[in-house]
Amino acid sequence: MRVHLCAVGRLRKSPELELIDDYVTRFDRTGRALGLGPLTIHEVEDKKGGGMPAEAPLLERAIPKGALICTMDERGKVMSSPDFANLLGRWRDEGRGDVAFVIGGADGIDPSLRAKADASVSFGKMVWPHMLVRVMLTEQLYRAASILAGSPYHRV
Repeated sequence: MRVHLCAVGRLRKSPELELIDDYVTRFDRTGRALGLGPLTIHEVEDKKGGGMPAEAPLLERAIPKGALICTMDERGKVMSSPDFANLLGRWRDEGRGDVAFVIGGADGIDPSLRAKADASVSFGKMVWPHMLVRVMLTEQLYRAASILAGSPYHRV
């Protein structure tokens, strides 16, 4: 199952980008044997500053046709890392070809796009900067692959 991270904004050379690149590499390496990956990042940018309504169609174009859509949203389901791993494994086992994790811009994800989501996940009730959410998500994807592989990376 191919994994896509569709996000508003472009990450330039930064500590966040270094972390993301590291976790993407780890996920791809661990996930390959499990039928997960590759993990591809699709960045979109609303150069006119139209906010959520302008970002929604850009994000929709970045999502592969037929992909399961999972928004990263403060209103989403809060889950443990093993639960997230099981969710990813279930989607894979159901034969999903693509899953797209969607991260909105500074104001979040437009309600019209949230309504199209098959699932929604939250990293808690706190609001996180969207660039940090990318780091957190790529780490959790790697952790999920590690859990599914039975690796000791995740300890309870």
